[in-house]
Amino acid sequence: MKAKLLLTLLFALLLAQKGFCQLNVSYHQSSLPFIAVGYESVHWTPELRLNTDIYTSDLSAEVVVPYKIVRKESYYLDAGLGFRAGLNQGLLVPVGLSVFPFERKQFGFHTELAWLTGIGGSSSVLRGSWGITFRFKEKS
Repeated sequence: MKAKLLLTLLFALLLAQKGFCQLNVSYHQSSLPFIAVGYESVHWTPELRLNTDIYTSDLSAEVVVPYKIVRKESYYLDAGLGFRAGLNQGLLVPVGLSVFPFERKQFGFHTELAWLTGIGGSSSVLRGSWGITFRFKEKS
């Protein structure tokens, strides 16, 4: 319970940063599909994720904090660190590419490769995913 509270507080602190931020939602399709809600800032794209296509008893949550390594108007490349609670619990190391090919940069596509490693366990998962993302406010 303390870990969940700590992760919630960490996520809230990351969202309370100065400067430009915009809310976004995304869906990632893979063998471990998930939905995500996050805030995008100039350098950071923290997200809270919940897996989908499962029984509610197997529900898992992730908190990730990717840093934009390459930032262009139509795309960005990011890498970061996170934690997954529930099924396949452990550290998460995502590397992703998000592309916004349309004139209004609200709708885009993304792909991600993430290494999930169990804490205290010997199993690891390499998850590849692709999907769509939507920014609620157009970047000005």
